[in-house]
Amino acid sequence: MKVALDATPLVSGTGGVPRYVRELRAGLEKVSAGDQFAYVTDQDVPGSLGPGGGWLERKWWLAGLPMLLRREGFDVFHGTEFSVPYVPVCASVLSLHDLSPWMESSWHGAGVGRVRARTPWLLRMGLATMVLTLSEAVRRRAIGKFGLKPERVVAVPLAASETLRPVAVAAPAEPYLLYVGTLEPRKNLPMLVAAWRAVRRSHPVRLVLAGRRREDGPRFESGDGLEVLGPVPEEQLAALYSGALAVVYPTFYEGFGLPVVEAMQCGAPVVTSTDESVVEVAGGAAVHCDAHSEAEWVAALTDLLERPERRAALRAAGLARAATFSWERTARETLAVYRAALIAF
Repeated sequence: MKVALDATPLVSGTGGVPRYVRELRAGLEKVSAGDQFAYVTDQDVPGSLGPGGGWLERKWWLAGLPMLLRREGFDVFHGTEFSVPYVPVCASVLSLHDLSPWMESSWHGAGVGRVRARTPWLLRMGLATMVLTLSEAVRRRAIGKFGLKPERVVAVPLAASETLRPVAVAAPAEPYLLYVGTLEPRKNLPMLVAAWRAVRRSHPVRLVLAGRRREDGPRFESGDGLEVLGPVPEEQLAALYSGALAVVYPTFYEGFGLPVVEAMQCGAPVVTSTDESVVEVAGGAAVHCDAHSEAEWVAALTDLLERPERRAALRAAGLARAATFSWERTARETLAVYRAALIAF
């Protein structure tokens, strides 16, 4: 089987979807030596196949991509971010990471408009042979929203990188709470900062924000216990997670919530929201608070600060939960979806 993976998300470099694309390909090549996997995109991504020089091929989703897939003899195309070719020349799998493009408009920048308009049409016209979601929660909602046949939609969870493990770090002069992820409206960071400031009045704890700030994301300045790191290199994440008193993830909505699993795999206690995908992923190994209730967050964080035995219990539960996820599992289950798409096409 020869599989083309859409490498377009790799243009942005950081974030959950680029990590998904890189880890998935590595996992696929590890578990399936008999198959071939290649990146394809019309963007400047090293090592990928792209359009030729003709004007027609530059119309990527309509003509260029179908022409490339046919020319190179691909059996399956995996649209790793909400899209598949407009002309079905081979089996296709569409990754529907979440339903946020069709939810709160303030969560997104201008770039989501194409996804919001195009993806429902691709799904309803049956141009995606199979659909991948990251959680059963999103799978259920996608089936209802887009009228999909349940057998066409499969939930395959993500995993944390194998490089993210508990590491020994020197105790910081002042303990810190850690947020890892994009700084964007959907992550609910102003509420988190307000709750942390309330806790800090009686407990000496810092708040560290690690991640790329999206153009429309909230702006915070470092100072008075708040540390804004910006994007953090992969090789530094394990130490950052391992040294945290707790990882805080107050998101309004997720398709999966990868930082929750990353934190657990590094042995960090997790406090996160009651979003149904995050609850599913955490599997009872995290503290959940209403994303809209600052008071709940203040109470939960205060409890963790004052009860080391509670933190120890969460660490143990989180490590056990994280062990149920792996990129090998993700790759094997995704490979099964590719084979199902071949049969159904």
